[in-house]
Amino acid sequence: MLHATIIKQVKRSIKEQLHTITLIAVLMIACIPVAAQPLKYEKPEPYKVDEAYLEFAFLHSLASITEPDAIDAAIIRIDATWKPSHTSALLESAIYAASRRLSAEILFILERKHNVKIGGDINDWYQWLWNQPEDIIEGYADFKAGLYRVIDPRFEAYFNGRQNTARIRLDEIRWGGVQQDGIPPLRNPEMITASDASYLDDSNVVFGIEINGDARAYPKRILAWHEMFVDTVGGVDIAGVYCTLCGTVIPYKTEFNGVKHTLGTSGFLYRSNKLMYDKETQSLWNTIKGEPVLGPLAGKGIALEFLSVVTTTWSEWKRRHPETTVLSLNTGHRRNYGEGVAYNDYFSTDELMFNTPFNDTRLENKQEVLALRFFASPSDQLAIDTNFLDNTPIYTDQVGQQKLVVLTDASGANRVYDPKGVVFTDYDRQSMATDTNGRKWRLSESKLEADDGTILNRLPYHRAFWFGWHATYPETRLVK
Repeated sequence: MLHATIIKQVKRSIKEQLHTITLIAVLMIACIPVAAQPLKYEKPEPYKVDEAYLEFAFLHSLASITEPDAIDAAIIRIDATWKPSHTSALLESAIYAASRRLSAEILFILERKHNVKIGGDINDWYQWLWNQPEDIIEGYADFKAGLYRVIDPRFEAYFNGRQNTARIRLDEIRWGGVQQDGIPPLRNPEMITASDASYLDDSNVVFGIEINGDARAYPKRILAWHEMFVDTVGGVDIAGVYCTLCGTVIPYKTEFNGVKHTLGTSGFLYRSNKLMYDKETQSLWNTIKGEPVLGPLAGKGIALEFLSVVTTTWSEWKRRHPETTVLSLNTGHRRNYGEGVAYNDYFSTDELMFNTPFNDTRLENKQEVLALRFFASPSDQLAIDTNFLDNTPIYTDQVGQQKLVVLTDASGANRVYDPKGVVFTDYDRQSMATDTNGRKWRLSESKLEADDGTILNRLPYHRAFWFGWHATYPETRLVK
């Protein structure tokens, strides 16, 4: 979720991060007078203070302390009053502290208290933390509300008073470096005809969607700057969510049980995957699952229906859909929409900006997989290496009770259908497949249709980077 300048900062050591993110040092959170007592380093007595006052006012104060005497006093108090449940809050305090020395001292204290040697890399700290049992202070959500409201007052609503609603670990919710909708979604974007899209080269990557015969292309070069579009396609209101960090583009129907949800980009991440929010309740939503995970909507059984999206080239999409419309460069925002400009540094390596609790080396982090899950089998997920599919134009499998066939065309685009017992023996890698009985099937975005009129419906799917899919579904089955 970060642009180039912030991307480089995140890759640096914790000491450099603490220095470069000192813009957050303007934190004016109320703090206790930590320098009011004489400094005594020898055998410090535990600081006698009301527990709630310690865990909120004091922990909040750490980000804004700059005076040497106050830093000395804070170090003594952190050490003397430390409990394991303080660890998550202290770690976030270290990240955003105005004093680089205090940051380093906090990490040193945490190393000593936990008897670990981790150093100054914040991702290493988080990976260690997330592999421990969750242990947070009772008001940790309120702590986060107070910490992040200074960056954006709207952030307070995400956390304040919502600790008991959490469906994910609160210490795994990390700030991504932007304010709410700081990466602006495209809402009802201007679309133009294929013939008018002279800015696109044939080799440019597009995300293609067709609903009820309405075909639309959303170029990666534009969407990478916005990470979400809210549109009506074929009469269906959708939000297309693009998490650049984890490589997922997922179109969701925004209406669930008669309620329409207005979604946006929260500014926060969970396991390197952007968290959405809804404007009505400011609940946070898991992007890959389409479910609220923090706030009044969490745990209410809400799960948005997701639709299929094709990752392909502009030439291949417009060949199949000459009537397609495509995003206009007239987005209302000034960006360099050149192919490969946005996130070029990130996409060009296998390194992560924000880590997850896992290190799974069966595939490279950013190797694309075809990601499959179905509501009828919530405990089963399947990831298929797209390199494997490039060499296997017809692939059959099953997820839970749902059988499927994947057809991969010459451009590398994948489409998934419900075979309903039909076995395919040949696919011309364009528009025609043949089954064991010699029947010809014509491929379209919504279905496979045989010469005799029999129809096999398309199944929902999308692509993802391997690490991002595995982070959400660590038990997923992998085919490679």
